[in-house]
Amino acid sequence: MAQLNSKIPAGPLAEKWTKYKDSLKLVNPANKKKLDIIVVGTGLSGASAASALGELGFNVKVFCFQDTPRRAHSVAAQGGINAAKNYQNDGDSVYRLFYDMIKGGDFRAREANVYRAAEVSNQVIDHYTALGVPFARDYGGTLINRSFGGVQVSRTFYAKGQTGQQCLIGVYSSLSRQINLGTVKMFPRREMLDLVLVGGKARGIITRNLLAGDLERHSAHAVVLATGGYGTIYYLSTLAVGSNASAAWKAHRKGAFFANPSLVQIHPTSVPQLNEFQSKLTLMSESLRNEGRIWVPKEKADKRHPNTIPEEERDYYLERRYPTYGNLVPRDVGSRAAKERCDAGYGVGKTGLAVYMDFRDAIKKQGKSAIESKYGNLFKMYQTITSINPYEEPMQIYPAGHYTMGGLWVDYNLMTTIPGLYAIGEANFSDHGANRLGASSLMQCTGDGYFILPYTITDYLADEIKTPRISTDLKEFEEAEKNAKARLEKLISINGTQTASTFHKRLGKIMWDYCGMVRNEAGLKKAAGLVSELKQEFWSDLKVPGRMDDINQDLEKAGRVADFFELADLMITDALNRTESCGAHFREESQTPDGEAQRDDSRFSYVAAWEFGGDGNPHVLHKEPLEFKEAEVKVRSYK
Repeated sequence: MAQLNSKIPAGPLAEKWTKYKDSLKLVNPANKKKLDIIVVGTGLSGASAASALGELGFNVKVFCFQDTPRRAHSVAAQGGINAAKNYQNDGDSVYRLFYDMIKGGDFRAREANVYRAAEVSNQVIDHYTALGVPFARDYGGTLINRSFGGVQVSRTFYAKGQTGQQCLIGVYSSLSRQINLGTVKMFPRREMLDLVLVGGKARGIITRNLLAGDLERHSAHAVVLATGGYGTIYYLSTLAVGSNASAAWKAHRKGAFFANPSLVQIHPTSVPQLNEFQSKLTLMSESLRNEGRIWVPKEKADKRHPNTIPEEERDYYLERRYPTYGNLVPRDVGSRAAKERCDAGYGVGKTGLAVYMDFRDAIKKQGKSAIESKYGNLFKMYQTITSINPYEEPMQIYPAGHYTMGGLWVDYNLMTTIPGLYAIGEANFSDHGANRLGASSLMQCTGDGYFILPYTITDYLADEIKTPRISTDLKEFEEAEKNAKARLEKLISINGTQTASTFHKRLGKIMWDYCGMVRNEAGLKKAAGLVSELKQEFWSDLKVPGRMDDINQDLEKAGRVADFFELADLMITDALNRTESCGAHFREESQTPDGEAQRDDSRFSYVAAWEFGGDGNPHVLHKEPLEFKEAEVKVRSYK
């Protein structure tokens, strides 16, 4: 049985990473050429890791299921990326960024990892600037910042409302350079079907060529998963439709612990669901809350046009409840507040499941052109989707599944409980606790890829220089490929009547209703039963048309949904186990008199790391205690 060892180095928090880097083993340039690394995923974390490792001289193979790395979901990030540059001279620092993240995560993250993420944030911004990312600048050419939720400084760098896209283009350029130099080999349109262990170490993967249907074996001395999060388990989410948990789940089944799976972030500003035929929702950036004021009518079920409702009849409920932070409260707080107002009958729109985000005052004060220069593409996107012009009337928004704080458990080196298997970016659990602050995702995943993993994985590979290249003819590869093929054949052979998307939609509704923004014991137990019944129906009535040896997107979807059923069970188990409320995990049984999340530090100040117990057996819980030596643990308040 694997044991948890976070490998946090000794010493003062502010000096841990610097001193630790100096102690790590190195690999000389000649030996790097003998070592192979597999990177799965080409978003900001995967592409940055692959390019950095290639530039160091390792032989890197990088895989994505899209046709190009530029289609990774990192492209959808809108609002910005944090760094403790303190360009605004408003009191920011590495420590303040660290504490904002720890507090924002409701004190459910590991101090050392969070501080390191804050520490390398400045390197991230400098690197992106060097890559040519067109961050916003003032008239004199200086980089400028805006604020995000849960903080009282302006530390967010941005490229209008398309920061993720511009950062991904920058990372893609550095990846393309290494591909051209031959240090990185790109494998697009490949989906990872299994992880291969040899002698207990991660030594390769089995993939399916999504264009030809062939199964392929790929070996390496180490494997890096940079495959993002699992927010699409809700079916409707802000994530790309293809985003999934399958690579991480395959690793979990092979022995990688899964940490805090129930900790899923709900974003407060999404375009509300418009009809029953949608397959995803669209994010409206948190940055809009800098200028947009959130409100609902003071009268229940008020159907008047928002522009005709007088100021005195509007309830700016975030400003009323949280005067210190106002509309820039953290995402979990803003989401629950919107849900509470709608559930109480004050929601707007055709369904009553929306609130207003109004830019009237900002436009009046700054002018339309100023707002357009900062948010023009977001306003255009919103109008395209809804036919409502947000320059002339308020946006309608509602919370939606967005980001997963849970993920594969990793130590300080970003290694999972499987030797040689690393997880970076959103695929791991390490930096955001129970709630991620806005604009910290791009910061963390890029920091992992460019400035952390290259040090820690080199330390591991220093002991592998005498290991010859791993043959894909080994029995472990043969067995993994055989099992992957058998599972695909099983999915096709069911030959039922319902598509994978139909099952996914039904599963997502169960999870959203009972394991979404608000949870309780009765609802979670009901969800467990419903998921179990639906899973049995899936394996008896699934319809996958087409063949396995050809392009077959229905087969791809079926495999991902099958994994979602197993993950859903673990999410519910974890949510039932954690009877406290913390961050985005809100148990109705554990709340303050005024409806805020109430932690139970005496019982739940730990990382819940779950070990796969085998098919038909329950997961095994391992606890990593959380120790806070620098951050003052107290009741989180934004009032």
